[in-house]
This record gives sequence, C-alpha cells and structure tokens, in this order.
Amino acid sequence: MASVCLHGYVEGRVQGVGFRQGTAAQAARLQVSGWVRNLPDGRVEVLLEGESDAVRSLAKWLEHGPPGAGVLAVTLQERPVEDAQGFVVQR
Repeated sequence: MASVCLHGYVEGRVQGVGFRQGTAAQAARLQVSGWVRNLPDGRVEVLLEGESDAVRSLAKWLEHGPPGAGVLAVTLQERPVEDAQGFVVQR
C-alpha cells in the first residue's frame, strides 16, 4: 500500500486530557510514524505518516480523541512523505 503524510491541527479541549499520549498510543497500535505537540494557542499539531489506511484510521480517531477531550475541529492536509521513523510526543 502507498504511504501518505498528513499534517494538521486539532482544536477544542485537547490539552491537559492526555491527547498527545493517546495519539502516540494509537499511532503505535496502527504503526503510524510522525509526531504530536501542544501549541501555545491551545491547539494540538500533528504529523501522521504511514500506510494510507492506518493514517486515515488515526485521523478518524483524532476527531474524538481520548476520554475527557472535547474536539471541536480537525484540519488535516496532505503533504509529501517525509519518511518519518517512529512516533514522537514533542514537548
């Protein structure tokens, strides 16, 4: 299957609810590479890369996130594949 790369933002109650750790756990389960980080404006930024179905599955998970999250919007755009290795929770 073809690899894809999605970059974007998650808005809502997504900080202080385990969103980054939940995203990393889902990424590991789905074998998706990339990273996730909190932004000063309260959003979470993500880069997801891997097999198309796995990346799309993780993108779908972002729409609700972990228990306690209140996702209002997910905005993702396709980007050229960067050949990311592993998944990192950035500080």
